[in-house]
Amino acid sequence: MRFVTDEKSMEEYKKFLESHERCNFQQSPEWAKVKNNWKNEVILAEDEQGKIIGALSVLIRKMPIFGNIMYSSRGPTCDIHNLEVMKQLTDGAKELAKKYNAIVLKIEPDIESNDEAFRNVVTNLGYKIKDDAKDFKDEIQPRYVFRLDIKDKTEEEIMAGFKQKWRYNIRLATKKGVVVKEGTREDLKDFHKIMVETGSRDGFIIRSLEYFEKMYDELAPNHMKLLMAYYEDKPISGVIPIFYGNKTWYLYGASSNSHRNLMPNYLLQWEMIKMAIARHDDVYDFRGVSGVVDESHPQYGLYRFKQGFGATFTEFIGEIYIPFKPITYKLYKFSEKTFRTLRQIKRKIKK
Repeated sequence: MRFVTDEKSMEEYKKFLESHERCNFQQSPEWAKVKNNWKNEVILAEDEQGKIIGALSVLIRKMPIFGNIMYSSRGPTCDIHNLEVMKQLTDGAKELAKKYNAIVLKIEPDIESNDEAFRNVVTNLGYKIKDDAKDFKDEIQPRYVFRLDIKDKTEEEIMAGFKQKWRYNIRLATKKGVVVKEGTREDLKDFHKIMVETGSRDGFIIRSLEYFEKMYDELAPNHMKLLMAYYEDKPISGVIPIFYGNKTWYLYGASSNSHRNLMPNYLLQWEMIKMAIARHDDVYDFRGVSGVVDESHPQYGLYRFKQGFGATFTEFIGEIYIPFKPITYKLYKFSEKTFRTLRQIKRKIKK
C-alpha cells in the first residue's frame, strides 16, 4: 500500500482509474479539484510487483467543534470482493485517520445492495453499514439510481427499449423546432438562470454559478459538456453530462417553466445517450431518484421520467463507515440531523 505523492503517481493512478470497470468520476483527480474546499488523499493498493490493483480517493475536511471527517464518494476502485485489496485500502485509510486525527471514514460506494459478498468483506474489515436511506436528504450521494446498459448496443437498439410515449416526445421536440447545441463556459450563465427557476419550482437548493464554472474549468471538454435546448433562439432547458472511463452520467439538469410542452428534456436525454453510445460506454447513468416508489411522493415524476428510457432501477448498498471516535461521531451525526431539520423548517417558513 502507498499514497499518491507526486505528479508521476497521480498520472499512474488516473490511468488505472480510467481503465477500470468500476471507474467513477467522483474518484478522479479532476473531481477532487472541484471539491477543493476539501483536502484530497489517494490510497493505492499494490501487488507484489508494485502494480496498482486498487485505489480509494478520500476527501478530508474539518468540521467545526468535532474535527476532521474523511469521505470517499463512489469508491473504492478495485475488485471489491478481494479481501486482501480491500484490507490494503482500509489500512491506508486508518493511517490517514491518524495523520488527520479524523473522527470517521465514510464511503458511499456504487455497489448494489444485494451484494452479500461485499457486505461480508467490509464487515470483516470493521466497517458498519448504514443502508436505511430512502430519500435524497438521507445521504450525500443518491442511494437509488436508474442505469441504462448500452454496452455494444446501437442507437436503434437503445431507442427500441424506450416507452412508446418517450420516443414520441423525442420526435415531437424536434418536430416543434427545439434545437440542442453544445454550450460554452459563457453559456453556463443561461444554464444557471434556468437552474434557479427549476430549484424554485421543485423546491431544492442549487449550486452557485461559480461552482459550475469551477466544474467546467476542471472537467471540460474531455470529461464534461454543457448541452442547451433552444426554442426560437431562446434557451429553455439544459443538462450537464459527465464522461469518465466506461460511463456517462447525467449530473445536472434544468428546465424553464416556459415551453415545457415542447418536451426539450426528452430530447436532451437522447442527445446525451447518443454521446455515450458514440463513446462506446458500458453504462449511461441517470443518477438519483427517491427510493419511495409511490405516485403520491413529490419526486415520483422524476422516477417515472427516468424509468421511461428503459433504464434499470438500481439500489446501492448505502453508506459504509468506520467511526474512529464513536462518541464524537454520534454527537456529530446528531448535530447534522438537527441542522438539516432546522433548515427544512426555515425553507417551509419562507414559502
